[in-house]
Amino acid sequence: MTSTSTSPGLARFNALEEHAAFAALHEACASTAWAKRLLAARPYPDAEALYAESDAAMAGLTAEDLAEAMAGHPPIGRPKPGDPTSAREQRGMAGATEELKAEMLELNLAYQEKFGHVFLICATGRTGEQMRDAVKERIGNAPEQEREIVRTELGKINRIRLARLVEED
Repeated sequence: MTSTSTSPGLARFNALEEHAAFAALHEACASTAWAKRLLAARPYPDAEALYAESDAAMAGLTAEDLAEAMAGHPPIGRPKPGDPTSAREQRGMAGATEELKAEMLELNLAYQEKFGHVFLICATGRTGEQMRDAVKERIGNAPEQEREIVRTELGKINRIRLARLVEED
């Protein structure tokens, strides 16, 4: 049995007052149900326990909870002004050509019309072309299939955001 020490960032998160911890979690993921579940499981012995709880909470979200979570994400290629998180995550679109940006706008609109929500992908480390190809591929999915892909992508995004939250000093 190995002992792991709690990182300073995780210790700080564990010690936050409930409202501050909820706000930090809600910034990572706009689902209230997800944030409440993670909040209720504090304190976390290590980051892996936090990530595991996040994954379990994501798996348990209802369609309404998923919709709430997705509403917190801007369309690919249009990060929220003044939001360094979405700008950082969508960095792959920053240097995209005007043609690619226009194509992504059209694809985002078509996707949103079909599924009723923004195209969601863990954009960290992806190029604009990779994101375009993904939306082109996924637009043909059935709504139920796409909802589960979105759940997986949200889980990846949440892990990245939680890592930033608990690993920062």
